[in-house]
Amino acid sequence: MAGQIALSPETGEIVGMGDISQQTQQVMANLEAILQAAGATWNDVVKTTVFMRDLTNFAAMNQVYAQYFNPEIAPARACVEVSRLPKDVLVEIDCIAVITG
Repeated sequence: MAGQIALSPETGEIVGMGDISQQTQQVMANLEAILQAAGATWNDVVKTTVFMRDLTNFAAMNQVYAQYFNPEIAPARACVEVSRLPKDVLVEIDCIAVITG
């Protein structure tokens, strides 16, 4: 699925401006809603890409991110630092899920 940013679906506004933990939480909630709408779960995710404006925030982002995956079957992940993201957010995450069925 396409990359998600910390955009609130209710208000259309960015959640947690300047706070990587809050933004990651919203990004993961957005991804989860899309997975559920497709009939998938986090266990179906096989690959993620995390785009961050500042990799020094990796530990804080990862603390939230890790809550969503079983460590025994966690997906492959790439994490890259970029100079700018949409709406000047701190993090964007995309994922690939395999839905069998």
